[in-house]
Amino acid sequence: MKIDGTAFRSLWLDETDRWSLRIIDQTKLPWAVEMPRLTTLDQVAHAISAMLVRGAPLIGATAAYGVAIAMRADPSDAALQQAITTLSATRPTAINLRWALNRMESLLRDHPKVERAEAAYAEAAAICDEDVATNHAIGRHGLGLIRSRASAGRRVNILTHCNAGWIATVDWGTALAPIYLAHDEGIDVHVFVDETRPRNQGASLTAWELGKHGVKHTVIVDNAGGHLMQRGEIDMVIVGTDRVTNAGDVCNKIGTYLKALAARDNGIPFYVALPSSTIDWTISDGLTDIPIEERATTEVTTMTGRALDGSIATIRIVPKDSLVVNPAFDVTPARLVSGLITERGVCAASAAALSQMFPEYGRQNAV
Repeated sequence: MKIDGTAFRSLWLDETDRWSLRIIDQTKLPWAVEMPRLTTLDQVAHAISAMLVRGAPLIGATAAYGVAIAMRADPSDAALQQAITTLSATRPTAINLRWALNRMESLLRDHPKVERAEAAYAEAAAICDEDVATNHAIGRHGLGLIRSRASAGRRVNILTHCNAGWIATVDWGTALAPIYLAHDEGIDVHVFVDETRPRNQGASLTAWELGKHGVKHTVIVDNAGGHLMQRGEIDMVIVGTDRVTNAGDVCNKIGTYLKALAARDNGIPFYVALPSSTIDWTISDGLTDIPIEERATTEVTTMTGRALDGSIATIRIVPKDSLVVNPAFDVTPARLVSGLITERGVCAASAAALSQMFPEYGRQNAV
């Protein structure tokens, strides 16, 4: 996708040093576009845990390059295991992280040590290219859902939560990919963007990237979605996800479950866009089996933004003696999901449908 007319991916190898990794620091958006260079395993791990990069597919791709960087420094078995252990601990909920690390470890475990670095970089690049193709396919399948609502030139109003756009993947995005394709096709599409407290990924990231691409959008507070649905101002909801069970339960940014409940009450379709790498085939009950990341309370007690004098400031918004909890995700049961938009098509959120869509993974989970 593009930033002010220049095409970018969310991560790439440095133009002058093909061994180091460039990323877009998402903690600085929308106030500044900074592209730090990562040269060590610890820097990559910090970028993931501190959410300089975020979004399940991008986390996986970044971790793959983290392994490659570690192998360039030390291709030993001990260094490989240390890289896997370090990166695995950065974010517990997004399954793409484990998927990418398992793929890298399986490739490198029996690989000659003198060839590990080159092989690791090649595999990380392959993961990135596959992610771009996968997300574009998700976009094509989701585009049909938007087209079906755009009869007679009617505007299609879509609600999304958090950020599942191109900066949450290597390119295109998951939930936003169908929206970008619809916009580029000339469909009159408009996006209601949940602010997504406490990190404001909607207000800061989704609004930023939609604006850069010229997609019409309106930022709303998290609690406004149900109200707009009641007034008939939302045609569909499309969100991303960090992990999906083999039975179709969906784990996404905190607040997603409430949007799904409101959509069901108002007869509005609620879709989840995801690559198959986000499906955890080993679990079936999202409420009990998915670990929910608890993040720092400072994300809730403070807020960063641009002050009226133009400076960037962080302020406290919660009384200093108040207790705070900060779960980063919630689980939406499969029964509330109208459909899963995958790279192979749209299917029901059920074990049987997922097994049929991905028989090589899910045959044993069909019910």
